[in-house]
Amino acid sequence: MSKLIYIAEDEKNIRHLIKSYLEKEGYRVLAFENGDLLYEAFQTKPCDLIVLDIMMPGSSGFLICTKLREISPVPIIMLTARDTDEDYISGISLGSDDYFTKPFSPVKLIMRVKAMLRRVELDTGIAEKNNEEIHFADVTLFPEKFTAYCNGNELTLTHTEFHLLAYLLENRDKAVSRDELLNKIWGYDCVVETRATDATVKRLRKKLTEAGSITFIETVWGHGFRLIEKSKAGD
Repeated sequence: MSKLIYIAEDEKNIRHLIKSYLEKEGYRVLAFENGDLLYEAFQTKPCDLIVLDIMMPGSSGFLICTKLREISPVPIIMLTARDTDEDYISGISLGSDDYFTKPFSPVKLIMRVKAMLRRVELDTGIAEKNNEEIHFADVTLFPEKFTAYCNGNELTLTHTEFHLLAYLLENRDKAVSRDELLNKIWGYDCVVETRATDATVKRLRKKLTEAGSITFIETVWGHGFRLIEKSKAGD
């Protein structure tokens, strides 16, 4: 059965545009005028991916994203008419997987939707085949359950954060470029206009710090990121 996608967008023309493009690609789509209706529907019947506007009547997209993250790791792409760092950081920090600024190209949006759904399918395959724990310093990952622990305490990570941490762990002996992360974690196979990598790294750093971890994601200027122990930072 084809994937089910929910859209929450109060602008009728944009809502219908996104819906028609997705349906042309073979997806089943339900479109809602606001986030509250989407959230209500999701509680009854979860979907495979969500496209969520920020500024809507009723609850904002930020609030709906927060509520969704409390019950599900479903991929979320947020839409906004405002291109500000504050909006972007807020959306990513609350757990959205990517962020699109209006006006946008429907074709590019479809590319990101396809990439995220491919990643979910890969998640399922990884969970079925890989039950080996991954260790680094005071962090342990369990790929089969998509859970992570720091000193025995569970880290609350989104699937995107989990995959980012897992990939850095698996490549701990080298610096990983932003382009490589976009390809391996987000599934983008071409250059895309997104700050998702840096924002997700920042969010993951914060969670590790709050957990008291000695595991640190170091920025390798001009290249990307590398996982190290804090005691070795700057070596």
